[in-house]
Amino acid sequence: MERVNAFIAKGEKMRELRTARRVGLLLSLALSVGVALGFVIGRGQSSVAGSGPDFQLMTEAWNLIRAHYVDRKAVKPGPLTHGAIAGMVRALGDTGHSVFLTPDMRRMERRFVRGKLVGIGVEVQMKHGHLVVVAPIDGTPAARAGLSPGDLILKVDGENISGMSLVQSIERIEGPTGSTVSLTVSGGGRTRQVRLKRTSIKVRSVTWARVPGTRVADLRIASFNDGVTASLRRALEALHKEPPDGVILDLRNNPGGELAEAIGVASQFLSGGNVLLVKDARGKETPVPVTKGGLATSVPLVALVNSGTASAAEIVAGALQAARRARLVGQTTFATGTVLQSFPLSDGSALMLATEEWLTPDGKTIWHRGIKPDVVLALASDARPVVPRDLRKHTLLHGVTDSQLLRALALLEAGQSGDSERSARRNGDGR
Repeated sequence: MERVNAFIAKGEKMRELRTARRVGLLLSLALSVGVALGFVIGRGQSSVAGSGPDFQLMTEAWNLIRAHYVDRKAVKPGPLTHGAIAGMVRALGDTGHSVFLTPDMRRMERRFVRGKLVGIGVEVQMKHGHLVVVAPIDGTPAARAGLSPGDLILKVDGENISGMSLVQSIERIEGPTGSTVSLTVSGGGRTRQVRLKRTSIKVRSVTWARVPGTRVADLRIASFNDGVTASLRRALEALHKEPPDGVILDLRNNPGGELAEAIGVASQFLSGGNVLLVKDARGKETPVPVTKGGLATSVPLVALVNSGTASAAEIVAGALQAARRARLVGQTTFATGTVLQSFPLSDGSALMLATEEWLTPDGKTIWHRGIKPDVVLALASDARPVVPRDLRKHTLLHGVTDSQLLRALALLEAGQSGDSERSARRNGDGR
């Protein structure tokens, strides 16, 4: 399972934490492959002696391929070099985290952080030789086609991609704006073919709507790219003009984003304490505190999560759960939880290697485990998550099959959301 995590440093450790960035291998299709937890730009590169039996063995293999492989067009130094590096990283066994990024992948990530993409709009990863959907991006061709977390992409334009590397799969799916791509997808007990048109995608990360027939607001955060905290604050200010009786915070299918935005978002709902802990290779844990001045520290709150909730979204979910600020409803999250250090290479590519781990404020591990919700509830195979734009089409909830949303609403109406007052007292904030 290859994933990309990123964390950009700008000086001291706490400054690094506050400016952390997400890296997503974002095909031009907005395949934000990799959910992100941060990357530190290296301040130098380690030297490695280019001699010895291991390096000699690599040279032997390189020369044999160049001398004897029958498909001469396939013998290209660049792809061979990148393939060798990617193989070394995979051999570390850091499944789903440490990864090699080609120059194109690094450029795609920067476009995602700016919230501007071209493609089909789906985040993917490699798992056991298969390309697996982590989450579709709201309002994109992938979301409209019904791609769901856990779906396997088996073929691209009729070509079997099983066993191909992440890079090879990306190369076959990406393409220019306006062009189309046909995917054979397996999931939900069936295999189907979908044809998608690549398009320019503007990631709108924060949306909200009143739940029809109630005084509850459905507030969705689709990713944690640049400016999400500011967008959330504007949404909360708009909500306060007619204060809701409760808020459903939807973090489902959220692939993550910048650490600084995760801290800012969590801080809108927490009155004190920590958002997360950062654990280094020596076992030292550094707390990252809540930023004071949140706009929604007392409104009753329930959060929705699923297997597509990853990275920065897991940090927010874990912080709210640890503070008992919100009950979590849904399914165990994706389980991303490392800080990766970026080591740029001379051709514009980079090695992303795990150097630190992220923990919930109460010390629980996210990496490889995920966050288990307080109320475990899976959607029916024929149901899709309802988002705010869907709710605006309804005057009543009749016909809505999103059982996770309905359960969250029931918890709020029964007064069984997070305990904001107890959380405030525990965090030293008596208001």
